[in-house]
Amino acid sequence: MDEEALLKQFAAQFAHGPDDADDTDAAAAAQGADSTANQVADDADQSPATFDTQQFLNGLDAIFDRHTAATEAGPYLEQAMVDAENAGDEAGLLTVLNETMGFYRSQGRHKENQWIVQRALELAARMGLTTGTSEAWATTLINCATSMRAAKQYDQAEDLYHQAQSVCRHSLAPTDRRLAALHNNLSMLYSETNRPDKAELELREALRIIEASSVNPDADIDVSSSHTNLALTLLTEHKLEDAHWHAAKALEIYRTGHLEHSAHYASALAGFAQVCFAERRYADAVTGYRHALAVIEECYGKDTDYWRITADNLRQAEEAAAQAGVTVDNAGVAGDAGALPQSGSRLPNSPAQGKTGANAASSPSTVSVSTGSAGAAEAVSACPVSGLKLARAFWTQMGKPMIAAKYPQYAGRIAAGLVGHGSECYGFDDAYSQDHDFGPRFCLWLTDEDYAAIGEQLEADYEALPRKFSVDAQGRVTFEAHARSDASGAFPSAGAGSTVTPRAQDANRRDGVFRIGDFFESITGYRTAPAQTAPHEWLMLAESTLAAATNGEVFADPTGQFSKTRQGFKDMPDDVRLALISKRLGMIAQAGQYNLPRSLKRGDGAAAWLSIHEFVQATASLVFLVNVPMVVGYMPYYKWQFAALRKLSGSMFALLPNVGEQLETVMRLSSAACYGGAGFGEGGKGAAPAIEKINDIVEQIAVDIVKELKREHLTTSGETFLEWQRPYVEDHIASDDPVLKSL
Repeated sequence: MDEEALLKQFAAQFAHGPDDADDTDAAAAAQGADSTANQVADDADQSPATFDTQQFLNGLDAIFDRHTAATEAGPYLEQAMVDAENAGDEAGLLTVLNETMGFYRSQGRHKENQWIVQRALELAARMGLTTGTSEAWATTLINCATSMRAAKQYDQAEDLYHQAQSVCRHSLAPTDRRLAALHNNLSMLYSETNRPDKAELELREALRIIEASSVNPDADIDVSSSHTNLALTLLTEHKLEDAHWHAAKALEIYRTGHLEHSAHYASALAGFAQVCFAERRYADAVTGYRHALAVIEECYGKDTDYWRITADNLRQAEEAAAQAGVTVDNAGVAGDAGALPQSGSRLPNSPAQGKTGANAASSPSTVSVSTGSAGAAEAVSACPVSGLKLARAFWTQMGKPMIAAKYPQYAGRIAAGLVGHGSECYGFDDAYSQDHDFGPRFCLWLTDEDYAAIGEQLEADYEALPRKFSVDAQGRVTFEAHARSDASGAFPSAGAGSTVTPRAQDANRRDGVFRIGDFFESITGYRTAPAQTAPHEWLMLAESTLAAATNGEVFADPTGQFSKTRQGFKDMPDDVRLALISKRLGMIAQAGQYNLPRSLKRGDGAAAWLSIHEFVQATASLVFLVNVPMVVGYMPYYKWQFAALRKLSGSMFALLPNVGEQLETVMRLSSAACYGGAGFGEGGKGAAPAIEKINDIVEQIAVDIVKELKREHLTTSGETFLEWQRPYVEDHIASDDPVLKSL
């Protein structure tokens, strides 16, 4: 069994247990929306809501207390959603949605959870929470992010977590446990995206907060959960002794507090078993997994991801024990608390490389990638890792140590990452992308004050960083101490013939040291995002421009200032989003439903082709807008428009998921429809079959769009000529600014 692969799988599903600390606290925090909702109700002279939030929470607690959640919690939550909505209690509904997200995640119901996440974000926006710093909004962001993370939608999850961080800085006390929950869940994301160093830092901070806020840390379940999570992360870093201590400490807390029948106990048991497996203590691993399975079955039943994953881990541990000739007691759950080692026990000697599974990996072969002269590069294959991964490795191995050594007083103030123009910033680069503007690079973002003090020298030190690296068979990047040799300042080749084009030099450079405001101004024309009350400015920003300002990854942001500025551009006002949806509906109707068939009938292939172009552009944009840019990002420029649309459509949470494929079919058929030719292999039958197919697809897309508008309560009309849907959508625009309304 490959230890790292098993840990990754295990951590993604189980380390926090079925009802994470963030979900438990989420219910109470979501009720913080009551004051906002009540004020809205008072202002609108609405009648009082009749949904009893506390009674709902008490009933849910009772279901979990009697261990019948597997069969009773789902129907209970679904009925509560109906009751809260019928009562017009938005705050109560938000509480129900937060609890439902946690339960669905624990059951592995990720597909269903997409609607819950979407409803929660939409509801929070409708309640006016998204522009404030309320606890309810922070909690909702955390739960939505965690649901995204569980469904492996990591980009969206990280964006939501960063939004939550910004809100939490203003809304929560330094010892509030929801802060610890946020650090815990961020650590999970970092673990699942192979950033164990960042995961460890987040977990240590979570543990510090939990212990500081606890009345009795030695008998506190949340403290134990933090120890378990930290143990699993330390295990991925091959820090076996520390991992053992924290895993055993977690079990000790359960014994001290007599909490062995808590559902979270399964997490601690399985976590300790994983550490034992890494230490090749297979009997203890089997015992821990068996005990964990019994707790999971008691609390949640067998039909869950938690039970299945733990059962598979048990099977592998039993096989490893058998191969090692270790005899394990088969009498049910053999491992009572007394059989499990104490936190102070010493470790046996462990393998030097920490590879302890039965199928431990052999030493990987490496592929060297030179960024030296062009002649040397010709003999080297293309870089086998993505630009973002290369950038992160370059930062971690070269940039971060340089800053720590030369600028220690600024290390806690410098943000780093890769955002902006370039295929790798969107995550879509490939071997073909490496012939220009490709190589190890990242951005460093400073405040104006810090840039004035160290900007020029930091830029010089950045330019002097070594850029020769190798990539092993597992995709791990290692940089070597060999500085860039060319005097041009251009990145030499990491593939064959890579050069720096004029569009990536001087004022248009894509890496190095920037003032935060300068960086965003160079992309958008704005140093910070337009005000939420300035819709005319938002409407002047192209979606592709906003995509370039909000793509990529942030590797470090100690002060949060860069992320806050970046997030400002992602937080498109909902009135603007609705206005754009209306505009897209108009163009889909005009180009696709009206002008396209008329152009085809009159035999004007060129006009028809351009109509298809306008229809496709408007429809693709509408898909991103309906899915909410704050959650999925913006549609990028034409080159990567369909790559992004395919990625979005493949997401478990996607709305209008079939539209992208339908648009590609329209484009494939356009040659035959417009010119009757053999383009794309569709010729030979004349234009008629292609025209009929395109018209059918256009109308089917319109039908799907209307269904989605109804689901979001943006229309009550079934009219499929989309021009007539615009007034219904615009009725939901709160602002009276005429720029937001159609003429």
